[in-house]
Amino acid sequence: MGAQETEQTFTNRFLEMLKQLWQKNSVIVVFVIIILLAGLAAPRFLQPNNLLNILRNTSIIGVIALGMTFVIIGGGIDLSSGPVLASAGAVLIFLQRMVAETGDPLLPLWLPILAALGVATLLGFINGFIITKAALPPFIVTLAVGIIARSVVMYFTRGATIMGNRVPEFTGIGNGSVASIPIPFIIAMGLFALLHLVLTRSKMGTYVYAVGGNEDAARYSGIKADRIKIFTYMLVGLCAGIAATIEMSRMAAVSGTSSGRLYEFEAITAVIIGGTTLSGGKGRLVGTIVGFILLGIVNNMMIMLNISPYLSGAVKGGVILFAVLIQRRER
Repeated sequence: MGAQETEQTFTNRFLEMLKQLWQKNSVIVVFVIIILLAGLAAPRFLQPNNLLNILRNTSIIGVIALGMTFVIIGGGIDLSSGPVLASAGAVLIFLQRMVAETGDPLLPLWLPILAALGVATLLGFINGFIITKAALPPFIVTLAVGIIARSVVMYFTRGATIMGNRVPEFTGIGNGSVASIPIPFIIAMGLFALLHLVLTRSKMGTYVYAVGGNEDAARYSGIKADRIKIFTYMLVGLCAGIAATIEMSRMAAVSGTSSGRLYEFEAITAVIIGGTTLSGGKGRLVGTIVGFILLGIVNNMMIMLNISPYLSGAVKGGVILFAVLIQRRER
């Protein structure tokens, strides 16, 4: 009888350990399972070149998703990231393509990039300022700002694709590699390391969680909630500017109609898959990293298995529902 009780106790502890492992790392577990299934379904999937291409292609969405994580943890949402990327990209290309009489670039590359980051951050500030000072829903404000930004970009580009200077120092940002690792992914990981420290090791990160968890309680405890919200929207704007630099450098061109199209929804999907709750106050950047790579794997597998691209929305919608159901069970 004693041996049976000991065995039952061991079993219960083992099951409890598995339950806690699933609750804390369900996204990573699903990530590993999907990679194994993808490798079985299409052996070419596990080839190094294919995996590196996935990392390169998903890094643009990943950079936006890192900033979006802060916004969603803080209790907000940003539907303007795609148009903000296009706006920053247009500024970057228009300045980068300017040449002197000798044919050399008129401005050093860092200046157009800095201008693009500034425009994107300014648009993020506008989002945050209107949301906090006018007390309007983030959904409405960011949707409106996104529509305005897209319209302005289309006006200045006349709806066409504007080509920039294909100089190696520019195109190398999006197409280059360091020790076979794509530079866009290196940028995304560097940004992740920095923002992870901000979110987990600074007062600012603590305040973001507090505002997203209970804004009224945060205000009563002395936290300037409006400033925190504005900070998160400026951050996602800055991330959109960084993503714009990567995307524009890949083709040295910007399209007023297609650049950044629906990127905001891709980023939000990655954040949700990564375990960040839309209600705010809970989330991890590690989960966001897994989330955007998972999206890249799904897109890659659909191509390898010759699945119609028109079904990509259905697949991603199903992934979102699955992720939300997991979060609900974890609560």
